[in-house]
Amino acid sequence: MDNKEEKSACSSGCCKASNQSSELACKLTTPELQQRKETVLASLKQQITEKKELTNGYAFKFPGTDKMLDELLEFIKTERECCSFFVFNLSISGDKKEVWLELTGADGTKDIIVSELGLWP
Repeated sequence: MDNKEEKSACSSGCCKASNQSSELACKLTTPELQQRKETVLASLKQQITEKKELTNGYAFKFPGTDKMLDELLEFIKTERECCSFFVFNLSISGDKKEVWLELTGADGTKDIIVSELGLWP
């Protein structure tokens, strides 16, 4: 470790991505969004085992399988294209028991998760 690197304990939240995008809008057209709701989002909704409301978004628990992890990563990659305001956080257990996906962002993000993605309640 060179002298420029800090040697400090990471407190909760200090090592999370942030987002500078303030435009809270989905870039998908209505038909594209409808197709996404019927396929990808429907599949994710069926696999959620627990939900938690966060201050600036929601957290969703899924089975910790490799297949589920692949599906979540694909979801994140495509959501970044249409909803650049999201901040995604994955917490993955090493024993493959669970995966938590946090979807967060600026004020109004929770409304998008409910109205556009339909992942809550």
